[in-house]
Amino acid sequence: MIATVVRKATDDVDSRIMNLFVCCGDRPHLETCDDDKQESKRWKYAVGAGAFLVMVLIILGVVFFIHRRRMKKKYDPSTLLSRSISYDPSGTTDQERGSSYFGVHLFTYNELEEATNNFDSAKELGDGGFGTVYYGILRDGRQVAVKRLYEHNCKRVEQFMNEVDILTRLRHPNLVSLYGCTSRTCRELLLVYEYIPNGTVADHLHGDLAKPGALPFPTRMKIAVETASALAYLHASDIIHRDVKTNNILLDNNFLVKVADFGLSRLFPTDVTHVSTAPQGTPGYVDPEYHECYQLTEKSDVFSFGVVLIELISSMPAVDITRHRHEINLSNMAMNKIQNHTLHELVDPSLGFETDCTVKNMITDVAELAFQCLQYDKEMRPSMVVVLEALKDIQHKDYVKDKEEINISADDVVLLKSDPVPRSPDSALDWNISTSSTSNGSR
Repeated sequence: MIATVVRKATDDVDSRIMNLFVCCGDRPHLETCDDDKQESKRWKYAVGAGAFLVMVLIILGVVFFIHRRRMKKKYDPSTLLSRSISYDPSGTTDQERGSSYFGVHLFTYNELEEATNNFDSAKELGDGGFGTVYYGILRDGRQVAVKRLYEHNCKRVEQFMNEVDILTRLRHPNLVSLYGCTSRTCRELLLVYEYIPNGTVADHLHGDLAKPGALPFPTRMKIAVETASALAYLHASDIIHRDVKTNNILLDNNFLVKVADFGLSRLFPTDVTHVSTAPQGTPGYVDPEYHECYQLTEKSDVFSFGVVLIELISSMPAVDITRHRHEINLSNMAMNKIQNHTLHELVDPSLGFETDCTVKNMITDVAELAFQCLQYDKEMRPSMVVVLEALKDIQHKDYVKDKEEINISADDVVLLKSDPVPRSPDSALDWNISTSSTSNGSR
């Protein structure tokens, strides 16, 4: 088709040029009747032919681009999934039942509807920004947590595939297990996890399960170590969680940690220093440098974990609008208290900070470690591997015999505390969340 159009255009130009040399029919021996007039005609024909060829090439280029884009979109996995959601309203095809997707088991919609008693509101375990989680019992007797992504969530397909893709890569005792999901032909996108029965760390610190003395400091240290272990494993697997918070740290009946909710997580290429993307996460936990510079690194998780450490020693939520305006954000409050040597005003009094010297020393060291994690400059924050080792040292240290600082010298503490720290965004109004992101790697 392209060759035919070009050939036709070329022949037309050749014929027009030939006619230039025989302009007078009754005097064929003359090459031209009027030199100036013929020269003008030659230029007109040449310009016209050139413009015609350029226009043809532009049209062909546009057609090729549109065709290529359509073919790419046609075979894009997220497009296939999004387009196929409405194909089978019942979601009960034989092809779906018992097969696998991304290497995990596929459940039918009817099976999960039955397990959750038609998604009974009484079985709701949690309600987040991207979906509702329901308690359910499968036909084989297994207890599960079923996440139902919101219909109005424009990025639900991306988050669904992202979470399935990431969780199928990972195996760690402190990460929640994915049992399966619904297929691309199901009427809804549903994720099925192991059921963790004892709520979240947030529930036990300042939620419905919070009771004075119910979560002693050794248990809180165990939670900190296990959470740090899970995050260090993620970073070693080139994954950034991007939504580390106490609401995403689940606990079983033995207070074993299970880190959950990977809908916002990002695979992080090993050959780049950061990924440029619009800030996402939960107010109060978002790395302020990420918020301002749009550069996501593993140190963004470190900052969020620093907030978790402060929650563990204070039993306060990350954001509380009932507090003084300068203390609405827990990380800002903690930095000020530590800098002003008033840590006792931050710590939960039920932990024995004022009565038990060992607990006091342990909490002080945890606070110093959290202080490092909460530094505005990401280069000043330790890695999760360093944080994990520091927490293990604090957990097993004999404070009666050993008075050394954990992983930070007194001079370093003074240096870090000497300057005021820029505040982290403490509400959704403090930052502009964009629905789009750009994957630009900087080497």
